[in-house]
Amino acid sequence: MSTIEFQQHLVSLRQQLYWFALSLTRDRENAQDLVQESMLRALTYREKYQDNTNFKAWLYTIMKNAFINHHRRDKRTNSLMDRVENTQAHVRMVETPASTESTMKMSEINSSLTRLDGAFREPFQMHHDGFKYQEIADKLGIPIGTVKSRIHHARHQLMDMLSDKYSA
Repeated sequence: MSTIEFQQHLVSLRQQLYWFALSLTRDRENAQDLVQESMLRALTYREKYQDNTNFKAWLYTIMKNAFINHHRRDKRTNSLMDRVENTQAHVRMVETPASTESTMKMSEINSSLTRLDGAFREPFQMHHDGFKYQEIADKLGIPIGTVKSRIHHARHQLMDMLSDKYSA
């Protein structure tokens, strides 16, 4: 099929492509965009078309694949935007002024911290303050594995102390 025949055949199927695109997208503007993208891909990959094969089916396959790719891209974008919105909501929650309830909970956490053994409390508080494991190990003169272990145990002890207060 010559280039001119290919282009004429492509243009003659434009309306049918539009109706197929509309059935996929259910939106006129998106359907027009999909037709345009599909026709551009057909022209770009013209050499991949094999003579004596169903031209219309080849175009429909291009369109269906373009639609699927666009849908996947939108899904990833929406997922990313959802994560951004969730992060923003979390930041707004953290930035809100302390309520009476949160102040009481914070005082309970601090009192639970003071009841921890010093060997666990100090590495835990340093880690909470932003020190890295290696920095804590160097400052306290203990192995890094011991630092990790003590922080882990401190977390569990605090969770146990606090869960006792809130389960009762």
